[in-house]
Amino acid sequence: MANPSPGYSIQLRVGTPAGLTATSELVQAVAETGAVVTAVDVSESTPDRVLVDLTCYAASTEHADRVAAVLAAREGVEVFDVADRTFRMHAGGKLEIVPKSPLRNRDDLSRAYTPGVARVCLAIAEKPADARRLTVKGNTIAVVTDGSAVLGLGNIGAEASIPVMEGKAALFKQFADVDAWPVALDTQDTEEIIRTVKAIAPVYGGINLEDIAAPRCFEIERRLREELDIPVFHDDQHGTAIVTLAALVNALRVVGKRLDEVRIVISGVGAAGHAIIQLLLIEGARHIVAAGRAGVIHRGERYDDEHRAWIAEHTNADGVTGTLAEALVGADVFIGVSAPDLLGEAELASMAGDAIVFAMANPDPEVDPVLAARYAAVVATGRSDFPNQINNVLAFPGFFRGLLDAGAVDITPEMLVAAAEAIASCVHADELNASRIIPSVFDPNVSRAVAEAVAGAAARGEDAGRVEPADAAETAGSGARHEEVAA
Repeated sequence: MANPSPGYSIQLRVGTPAGLTATSELVQAVAETGAVVTAVDVSESTPDRVLVDLTCYAASTEHADRVAAVLAAREGVEVFDVADRTFRMHAGGKLEIVPKSPLRNRDDLSRAYTPGVARVCLAIAEKPADARRLTVKGNTIAVVTDGSAVLGLGNIGAEASIPVMEGKAALFKQFADVDAWPVALDTQDTEEIIRTVKAIAPVYGGINLEDIAAPRCFEIERRLREELDIPVFHDDQHGTAIVTLAALVNALRVVGKRLDEVRIVISGVGAAGHAIIQLLLIEGARHIVAAGRAGVIHRGERYDDEHRAWIAEHTNADGVTGTLAEALVGADVFIGVSAPDLLGEAELASMAGDAIVFAMANPDPEVDPVLAARYAAVVATGRSDFPNQINNVLAFPGFFRGLLDAGAVDITPEMLVAAAEAIASCVHADELNASRIIPSVFDPNVSRAVAEAVAGAAARGEDAGRVEPADAAETAGSGARHEEVAA
């Protein structure tokens, strides 16, 4: 059974006969199911009975049902209600709009709306750049999705994606004071998505593309970056790449290895895998092998997908072929952004000494982290219930804070690398160890550090032009760093 998780937190209202051990017996019964009790509250009592609210973490909805059934089966016990705390949090949505300026009287109304607002409109019409200063544009991001690749759930559609986009918007506000709004588009047509985002862009200072399936996401991001004058960031690509690089920088420090010397095997060649490869090449990695569902990507195979073809051209210089397991033999680093349960003991044992394993598939990683820790020196996942959570929330709030503060109109590789270095630097040398290679998502220093690094990179690169993908990849291997590799 999976570990109990806050994602399956439930609250049970239970009636039980009064007695000195009444609540402790309930807690023991819950614990025997494998659930974790996090709170106990006696909400009501009479001489004969007590009403107890039990809050606990389960491992699944089935596990939660079993907890309730076990309690209901006890003599004299009644289960009156079982509330799923995750669904309760989402009731009514997780966002609201609150005016920054109170409208208390006619004077306020005349300035916030008509007639006073007309003068502000005319000022912007005369000088459009003032929209960043005089409207929400200067601090507002659109979180855009088509619902085609939501978390590990797949193509669940626009409406079903809204809870994730709301959560993303809440994280922007919580960690970087960036106002963000979910924009779930009821289309999965590339041209229609591009046209719609361009049409709504005037009110936003940036676009965060989210959970759009590959390869469509690559074209959407490329075109929007070319055709809009605000930054466009695909978090599944570049947010993941930033935090992965940050974690790898520190993991290599722990094991005493160099990025340009280690053999890296990447499982997953979709949006995240593609962007991770690009950023690692820019940062100086020289020995990367990538594998998809059909096995290792190599130059001896023809790929109709231009992105796999690009990976084949720019990685795997030694011509490794075969399966993921075969590629892992002697590898120093495994990075998984693919599917659960791909690796076992044999594959882990075949890796080099002091190996690094990043199993980031969510919610179920490519390998059991407990098993991986028996063989690897450093293990990280995308989960919050294990050490070293590689989570995009470390990157995107501060990244957009820096973009907005700098008034940036585009995103450069220098910004991506600067963000990764800023995240890595938040774990100080005296804190660094195999269980702490990445800061906590609640570390208040992270967003500030990332924002400052990104704004600084934006200021340094104001006059820099773009480099086409092939040029960037060729120069990355020769020691030149930070040229652009477009997604």
